[in-house]
Amino acid sequence: MVSLILPRLVDVSAASRRSASVTERNVAALKSVYWLLLVSGFVEPLLYLLSIGVGVGALVGDLALPGGEVVTYAAFVAPAMLASSAMTGALAETTFNFFGKMKYMKLYDGVIATPVQPFEIALGELAWAMLRGSAYSAAFLAVMAVMDLTTVSRALVAFPAAVLVGFTFGALGMAISTFMRSWQDFDLMGSAQFVLFLFSGTFVPAEAYPAVLRWLVEVTPLYRAVHLIRGVTVGAAGWGWVLDVLYLVVVLAVGLLIASRRMGRLLYK
Repeated sequence: MVSLILPRLVDVSAASRRSASVTERNVAALKSVYWLLLVSGFVEPLLYLLSIGVGVGALVGDLALPGGEVVTYAAFVAPAMLASSAMTGALAETTFNFFGKMKYMKLYDGVIATPVQPFEIALGELAWAMLRGSAYSAAFLAVMAVMDLTTVSRALVAFPAAVLVGFTFGALGMAISTFMRSWQDFDLMGSAQFVLFLFSGTFVPAEAYPAVLRWLVEVTPLYRAVHLIRGVTVGAAGWGWVLDVLYLVVVLAVGLLIASRRMGRLLYK
């Protein structure tokens, strides 16, 4: 029994160390300019919050959530900005940067000459993306708490939810990147990302859309992320949170599986 279990434990431990080495490589390569990346990714959603959430919110007034809670428009928009920030930070690392390393820098061609496997590269890159996404989320939650758009206790619960959102979009972005043929293909992805940003219950409740469009909105990953974080920060507890988490975990697992398999095919051909 011991001989059957111990090798598996050793393999998991070794795989974790190899994945961590990929993450450490990225930290070492960008540590001198990393603060610039953090500032650039944090400022955009903050400006949206101040201009639309606060500025337009003064004209819109309060909104009623599906659970019956009445919140200010800024409190309604802020969780969506947090989810969008987590998405953007994760996608930035796992699409453009990941694609450049794989196709043009040929970084991973050298990595697979070591014991590191494609799945471990994917985990290491995803962990690196989450260092960036988690920093965005923590800073934005602090701003929300200071602006009285949520409580400190709710912000603490929302942080792991935002991390899950980042992991999900990181895995999804990495999977999509393995199908990209050139930089021009990313124009389509950018357009899709912008559509998600506008039509995921970000600025208006999903209930405001016609029935067919509402159904399309509610099955998108960003809507499930916004719904989860909005429920945690300003809404009431409910089974909807469980469905949101399960949805995001499934997308995360599928994205990571596709990314690792596609990387194996591309790197070993």
